[in-house]
Amino acid sequence: MPPFFCALLLAASLQAQQVGPWDLTALKNTVPAMSWLRQDQPIHSLTYRGEVFQAHPTDVFAFYASPATLGEAKPGAKFPGVVLIHGGGGTAFAEWVHLWAKRGYAAIAMDLSGSRPPDPEFDANGLPKANAHNPKSRTRLPNGGPNHGHPEKFDSIGGDTSDDWPFHAAASVIRAHSLLRSFPEVDPDHTAVTGISWGGYTTCLAASLDDRFKAAVPVYGCGFLHEGESVQKPSIDKLGDRKSQWVKEYDPSSLLPRCRVPIFFVNGTNDVHYVLDSYMKTYGVVPGKKQMRIEVKMAHGHQPGWAPKEIGLFIDSLCRAGTPLPVPGNPVIKADTVEVACPSATALKSAQLHYTTDTGPRSKRSWVTVTASIAGHTVTAPKPPADANTWFLTVTDERDAVVSTPVEITP
Repeated sequence: MPPFFCALLLAASLQAQQVGPWDLTALKNTVPAMSWLRQDQPIHSLTYRGEVFQAHPTDVFAFYASPATLGEAKPGAKFPGVVLIHGGGGTAFAEWVHLWAKRGYAAIAMDLSGSRPPDPEFDANGLPKANAHNPKSRTRLPNGGPNHGHPEKFDSIGGDTSDDWPFHAAASVIRAHSLLRSFPEVDPDHTAVTGISWGGYTTCLAASLDDRFKAAVPVYGCGFLHEGESVQKPSIDKLGDRKSQWVKEYDPSSLLPRCRVPIFFVNGTNDVHYVLDSYMKTYGVVPGKKQMRIEVKMAHGHQPGWAPKEIGLFIDSLCRAGTPLPVPGNPVIKADTVEVACPSATALKSAQLHYTTDTGPRSKRSWVTVTASIAGHTVTAPKPPADANTWFLTVTDERDAVVSTPVEITP
């Protein structure tokens, strides 16, 4: 091919890597400068270079751990990697990276509020204590990026992008991913990302922007925050003529249609922050491989958000050749029953139908659970009552892993 046409193709390729305010070519192909702060503990501390904020370069704090840092790996071993994204009011959590390192992963968790949590403390069993959950325990980095309050998440939209928290958050995650992939002990072709609440929101952005991930698990977080009962909607509505720009650039509903990373959505029926209506719209715009785990009245928080075993099983299936989760299909209503085909590499243990006939705010609705039957890979449940406005089925396999069908919502 003539050099001229090669240059045109290269230019087009580079241009295609600019998505919204993010320069994906730079973010994916540049390993950020970093400095180790501590390497004398099983959980290491570091900072890496972030985006420009208020006309100066920023540093991002992160914890890092792997089976090697825990002293549980042979020399030269390689591990799959995982990027962990905290939610609102959170930070980098030492116990979270430790959990994943014990699972066999190289894990990095960054602080997305320009701060640094205290150094890890360990109990008599060598487990990290939860000493970073109080925001007052954290210190501001001299070159920290924007805080993660509503002014930085919403009000800053328009004009200079560098003061927008969503821009920094997604960029910091992709930079952490590039850094993680550069470590010699990490298998760069098998990495995943998971986040909780605002971290789930950011996971949706990162999975849509960074196709190097092999799996993504947003917990609670979703898009369509400008609709329905979302507690974020009033802040978005107040933006006035800037609302459409925020939705276009930073609401996951605008970016997830380009997501090709296999994604596993985890949420509860009554979550007030990421409401089921918006959640199902978010699920609907994802064109690639996707699964779901909806739990009746799942608690909202960091520990409840990283507790479900299905998160690890889903990521294992794509990063460690682990046994995949069951894959329930769409429910089919018969005369007086509902049937769901559920292919599974594991034995199915139980199934349930969940529905609500309540109206009013979703966070306050009561749910009814009915036992379903299993025959082979087919689940059969009683047909939901005529006044059921929202319903779905869950299937539990022999590992006690729970997955759900898409949620059916009557307009």
